[in-house]
Amino acid sequence: MTDKIDFKNPKYYNNRELSWLDFNERVLEEARDKNNPLLERVKFLGITQSNLDEWVMVRVASLAKLVEVKWDGRDSSGRSAEEQLRDVNVKAHEMLVRQYSTLNRSLLPALSQVGIHLLKVGDLTPQQYQFIKGYFHDELYPVLTPMADDSSRPFPFINNDSLNLSLRLNKKGDEDGKTLYATLQVPSIFSRVVKLPGNDNDFILIEDIIKQFVDQLFINYTIKEVSIFRVIRDMDLDVAEEDTSDLLKKVQQQLKLREHGQVIRLEVDSTISNKLRKRLVKELQTAEDSVYEVNGPLDLTFLSKLAGKVVGHDDLKYQPYKPYQPQALDSDHNIFDAIQKHDWLMQHPYDKFDSVVEFIRQASIDSEVLAIKMTLYRVSGDSPIIKYLGRAAQNGKQVTVLVEVKARFDEENNVHWARQLEKMGCHVIYGLVGLKTHSKLSLVVRREENGIRRYVHMGTGNYNDVTAHFYTDLGLLTCNTDIGIDVTNIFNMLSGYSRPPYFHQLHISPNGIREFITERLSEAIKRAKQGESVHVQMKMNSLSDQDMIAKLYEASHAGVAVDLIIRGICCLKTGIKGVSDNITVHSIVGRFLEHSRIYMFNFDGEQEVYLSSADLMTRNLNRRVEQLFPVLQPDLAQRVVDIYNTMWNDNVKTRTLDKDGVYKRVDRRGREPLNSQELFAAEATRLTELQQNEARPKSGAQFQPMMSPQNQPDPFNDEDGSDNQ
Repeated sequence: MTDKIDFKNPKYYNNRELSWLDFNERVLEEARDKNNPLLERVKFLGITQSNLDEWVMVRVASLAKLVEVKWDGRDSSGRSAEEQLRDVNVKAHEMLVRQYSTLNRSLLPALSQVGIHLLKVGDLTPQQYQFIKGYFHDELYPVLTPMADDSSRPFPFINNDSLNLSLRLNKKGDEDGKTLYATLQVPSIFSRVVKLPGNDNDFILIEDIIKQFVDQLFINYTIKEVSIFRVIRDMDLDVAEEDTSDLLKKVQQQLKLREHGQVIRLEVDSTISNKLRKRLVKELQTAEDSVYEVNGPLDLTFLSKLAGKVVGHDDLKYQPYKPYQPQALDSDHNIFDAIQKHDWLMQHPYDKFDSVVEFIRQASIDSEVLAIKMTLYRVSGDSPIIKYLGRAAQNGKQVTVLVEVKARFDEENNVHWARQLEKMGCHVIYGLVGLKTHSKLSLVVRREENGIRRYVHMGTGNYNDVTAHFYTDLGLLTCNTDIGIDVTNIFNMLSGYSRPPYFHQLHISPNGIREFITERLSEAIKRAKQGESVHVQMKMNSLSDQDMIAKLYEASHAGVAVDLIIRGICCLKTGIKGVSDNITVHSIVGRFLEHSRIYMFNFDGEQEVYLSSADLMTRNLNRRVEQLFPVLQPDLAQRVVDIYNTMWNDNVKTRTLDKDGVYKRVDRRGREPLNSQELFAAEATRLTELQQNEARPKSGAQFQPMMSPQNQPDPFNDEDGSDNQ
């Protein structure tokens, strides 16, 4: 009986932060995987560092604050904040050891074997040494600012995520006298990776150059020790929205305050003396278990830049592919005519994001377009969409843009664009009080012969033309009347006081998506108890909401087959008898970052297909504006099913979560390798080349519709494939 099982029992749940570290461990595995091209492995190691840094700045910082205020609550796994902070520090220390083992024992030797060298000063040729000497004097010396640390000059403020030298010195002639201290920040305006003359791919890190010649900044002093350190601060933006009428101004104020957040992590060179280490800990007021001793260069994010500076060696990178764009959605065709004929589903990055940009571009210049409305969460630094929205306003169209100025680590960028859009004549909404707007919606209102028609784009990912090249997302272009009305109502809700009594096709957070998925799972439970075959398939970035997990447990208990593809955090445990033994969890980490959200329910062969901007996390369901929408056109719904099934059958980049909480590679003995991302990329290339070949002998542009999945070759019989990020 269901009522005898407490599906919220803490022993049924993984801790969110430890689960996230498990995800980053899977990214680290990609750096260690010799089947990946070498320079891509180098990048993966850099990604583990950037992931960790952001996680520490926000999540670990949040735990530290809970400990500080003596929060007495527990997470779903039953851990206190203090226990969580202790556990994550232990696991993060273990990860650091593996990161640097990967660098020192695997990647650097492998790079050296192919003529790519990250050199120390002692390894340089005389020519290279003269080069760094000149580089220091001509470029670095004028910029460097040594900071004494004594009774009259207190320990300087150390910026978040900056590299710094800590020095111990004595006055010359007084070597046995008082020990003096100083700090020196490595300037971030210079490239950290410096290319050396001589060989094409010889490099050195800027901090090693500075260390070599640092004595020239301290004339008449003897340097006893130089050690590099870095701090990560609490960078979580804390906006008390209920107390401010000017959200934009408040965000700008908090951005300035954030730079002075508490030190959450201190990284030091493993060769640092105990004396210097103790001084840094004291001055930076760092907890001892938050100090990380590093056996190698600090801050491994430089590795992505190193890989980018390598000359030649294309064989050490992923093979390029050709993303596909149907001709009907390009700049030579009227995109509104194409959408009138049928809906269009795009799978980025295999389908070009250009089609989405083109949708906004054509709307900006189309004389029949009356209004454009759009939500923006993260955009690129030089966004063409921003430019076209401004052009639309200047062309006399009504342009309304909700810019989420609280989008984490994109706050400054979004504040800038919000101001620019206003200057260009757009009506800008700066997010909502108490909520983040994470939905991905565009609405174009057009006057046509038969009256007003609404064109809509909805997606699982951001309107960011840069990240669209390496995030996998799904998007839908439609002029479905009900969906158009729903999206209009959402924008009226976002910009005013409108509260529509219901939506025809869309489901909206807060609350609406939770209610809908709970209702569909309840239906699945009911039907399974009646003996029907019920299959639930979901794909998301993270699963952490306790109520959702409890409902999935209830479904599993009732006999519902539940398949989950979850890239990152998964607080659900598999293989618990009578609770989760019908639930299987896969995670895909590869060339592209899996970011699409898919929710599918199959009731005795009746398939329902939905896409969403939301993960099943409490923040997405309760504290954000998100959308979930159906894929109504049968061939496109089938394409989503095929996409999901292809990923589910991936046996190269998939890890499966076992009952012990360990992610294991798929055993593919006796099976053909299937890398879903490589396969999608290969199919995009095939369609693009087919389109190009068909266009060559003919004059003028030829419309080549995307084939429906039924007319495409069986992907499982395709020899080739391409992979994810």
